[in-house]
Amino acid sequence: MSEVFQRRQIFRLSRERRVADIMEAAKAVFLEKGYDAALISEIAARADVVEGTIYRYFENKRDLMIKVVERWYDEMLSDFDEQLQGIRGTWNRLRFMIWKHLATIEREPALCRLVFQELRPGPEYRTTSVFELNQEYTKRTLEIVEQAMTSGEFRKDVPLRIVRDMIFGCVEHHTWGLIRGHGRVDIDRAADVIAEMIYRGLAAVPALPENPSAQLAERLDHIATRLEQLATAQDTTARR
Repeated sequence: MSEVFQRRQIFRLSRERRVADIMEAAKAVFLEKGYDAALISEIAARADVVEGTIYRYFENKRDLMIKVVERWYDEMLSDFDEQLQGIRGTWNRLRFMIWKHLATIEREPALCRLVFQELRPGPEYRTTSVFELNQEYTKRTLEIVEQAMTSGEFRKDVPLRIVRDMIFGCVEHHTWGLIRGHGRVDIDRAADVIAEMIYRGLAAVPALPENPSAQLAERLDHIATRLEQLATAQDTTARR
């Protein structure tokens, strides 16, 4: 390995480490102070760099916040994919994804608040990579629903957009107090209830027979015949 290549590799690793340190410091300051009150000078001090160094890697404070959220989404998506591989059954997979969303909010309420209150309302939100990552985030759950629709386990007449809004809107509304910094949520109980409502609401209803009255009469006739057989058998036994 040449000396020039070694110097370049060391510089690259050093740059990656510096960016990581800045993002960790920024995340801590954003969560403690909120976006508006967070100062680049404080982020620089925590990362042990001068302010100018931050602007070498990030356009401004908002760009830095977006990059922090991007990394958070990347970590969550990787975790989802790894854990979903070992879960079987539509209800179990659906319940897991709902539970993970609840657990994420419980674990990082301040970061969720940053996304919900600062990033989403922004006019540029749909042009950011965070918007695309959020679509990937919800897509994992909707794929479970879509697969169940394809297999016939779920009805197909409900738009996926409505299902998405029901799941994620319900979770975020239920945890709103927690996101705002007060209240607690039983995430296990909430995951059970939400998953059950969604599953039962989407479960395919078995088709009725062409002539339900005739089928019912046939079943009753079969039951009557069976009862007569049992009665005859008991009478025969009693006579012995």
